[in-house]
Amino acid sequence: MSIEASAAESNACAYTEMERTAPHRGISMMKCGAHAVRHFHRRNEMSATISRRHALQAAGWAATALFTTTAAAQQQRRITVEDIMGPYYPIQRPLDEDADLTRVDGQPGVAQGTRIDLHGRVVDTLGQPVAGAWIEMWQANTHGRYAHATDANEAAPLDPAFQGFGRQETDAEGRFRFLTIVPGAYPIGTGPDQLRTPHIHFDIRGQHDRLVTQIYFSGEPLNDSDLLYQALSAEDRETVTLLPRSVGEDEPLEAEWTVVLATG
Repeated sequence: MSIEASAAESNACAYTEMERTAPHRGISMMKCGAHAVRHFHRRNEMSATISRRHALQAAGWAATALFTTTAAAQQQRRITVEDIMGPYYPIQRPLDEDADLTRVDGQPGVAQGTRIDLHGRVVDTLGQPVAGAWIEMWQANTHGRYAHATDANEAAPLDPAFQGFGRQETDAEGRFRFLTIVPGAYPIGTGPDQLRTPHIHFDIRGQHDRLVTQIYFSGEPLNDSDLLYQALSAEDRETVTLLPRSVGEDEPLEAEWTVVLATG
């Protein structure tokens, strides 16, 4: 029985009893009074039940909204910032362009400089791996010289054992790995003391997106004066600044980089 129906029954009982004879009126009024009391308690119990139900529903909605907002915040990753390609992309590819830039097929010895094992993943903004992405990288050698015909930094020597360019395809988990050296700084011609901080160029082609960018190394003093690095926001710098770490004597440094593409 609904609350409204119960209330109507109680009122009808009260008026009927008032029309009855006086001898019976007291007993009838007592009966109706008891009915009204029971109705009052039942109505309060039902209201309390409804209130508890509404409170539980509200709490559930709030928890769902909080979980959804938190999950979305965790899933969305900042897209890796773009940067210029620069003038030294190798139009004429080297004969050897694998992922190990510290050796060149047909050349004796290994590249000069500090070796670094650069590895990571290519993912989309939800953290899903981008399989089959092609990654190309190119850089100056340890002396700050590119193996490129237009590099005018002739004061720095070339290194015939340094490949200077490499490419590879990401695996099913979006992973990649290059073995290279930490590049040297070099003058850029805007001033007698203006040097570019050590950096490595990348051209990454996913299934839907293409990203041209550069990576930098945390702790390099020239980062503070590098025009391109300083042009990035603090948030964007975090997407392309790596912190190399030592893993043992005679072992290359290690640096990890997660590349985030907009849609993969």
